[in-house]
Amino acid sequence: MTSAALVRTPLSPLLRLLILTQLAFNIGFFAVLPFLAEHLADAIGMAGWLVGLVLGLRTFSQQGLFVVGGALADRYGVRPVVLAGCVLRIAGFGWLGYAEETWSVVGAVLLIGLAAALFSPAVESEVARQAVEWEESGGGSRTRVLALFTVAGQVGAFVGPLLGALLLAVDFRVACLAGAGVFVFVLAGHAWLLPQHIPGRARVTEKGGVRALVRNRPFLALCCAYGAYLLAYNQLYLALPEEVERAVGSQAPLAWLFALSSLLVVTAQLPVTRWAGERLDPRRCMAAGLSLIAVGFAAVAVARPAELTGTAGLLPAAGFVVLLTLGQMLIAPVARAWVPDLAEPGRLGLYTGALSSVSGLIVLLGSAGTGTLLDMGLPAAMPWLVLAAVPVAAIALLPRRSRPSRRR
Repeated sequence: MTSAALVRTPLSPLLRLLILTQLAFNIGFFAVLPFLAEHLADAIGMAGWLVGLVLGLRTFSQQGLFVVGGALADRYGVRPVVLAGCVLRIAGFGWLGYAEETWSVVGAVLLIGLAAALFSPAVESEVARQAVEWEESGGGSRTRVLALFTVAGQVGAFVGPLLGALLLAVDFRVACLAGAGVFVFVLAGHAWLLPQHIPGRARVTEKGGVRALVRNRPFLALCCAYGAYLLAYNQLYLALPEEVERAVGSQAPLAWLFALSSLLVVTAQLPVTRWAGERLDPRRCMAAGLSLIAVGFAAVAVARPAELTGTAGLLPAAGFVVLLTLGQMLIAPVARAWVPDLAEPGRLGLYTGALSSVSGLIVLLGSAGTGTLLDMGLPAAMPWLVLAAVPVAAIALLPRRSRPSRRR
């Protein structure tokens, strides 16, 4: 199915390229990163705390520097920032494939994170800008374009691990080199197809963007609410594995639960976005998504004291994944679509990057708290009830200002 069939009118060639870029980015990334923790622990022999530190550094180097990548895209344009990010990602994956010492692994994962901090906010901000133009030209809701962008990323997140699992049958190094190879193709394609100067995107040379951003209360409120959602989503990798292992004695079912999440996004994201767009403004849409996520945590909390095991024990976890994914489908496209209305003129890259950086910092701090919460020996339901309270509290943080109804 083409992107033109998924929206009212055909998308521009640039939008198609950027959406396919997200697909390729995620294929290359997820062919390697889901298997990194096991490689570090088993092949290299790192202690568990050190594995966690390395993974945290990768996330922080990526999310924390998104604001820098976005500002660079505003200053120098999308093309050079995307191309530089691809070069760094190729170097990072190549380095990781041969890294055997701790310092070398840390250097490689920092380079991998820095690469995404360059190309992701550049691509995401331009998709958002193009989506607004497409909406204002009568093409349809910008949120649908960003939903299509989400679907492309999720397809990549689904295909990438399958590719990586096949390559791991040979060697982790082969998986890394294959991931680098994907970015070689992305680099070549963008060097050829991505315009040097994108019409309508003026480069900003004046200073003061950060000062205005930190005074932009509606935008910072959106960042905090989005960070709460990402903290909840991060429990797929922190709280959920522990619950699955408790229920069945291993983490093997995680692959199926992740596949279920990806399948839901791929098949239902666009219908959910269309349904929500016809009935809900941005604030209500995000509130509905956060509410669903809270219910997912609460469902596990209610079932946890029964200590169910086997298939029955997996049902609350599966329900959590479904509700979390439905919440994601309501929140993620709308949050990205909301940013252009809250950003200062010409600073969309900075604001797009800041959305990820601020929310990433929230996830970093919140994940440390969640890990402590799970290790405190509290009653079985308590950690999940505390986690359920996070998205509920985030609803109150959502900004009151919405874009005019004509632009929804």
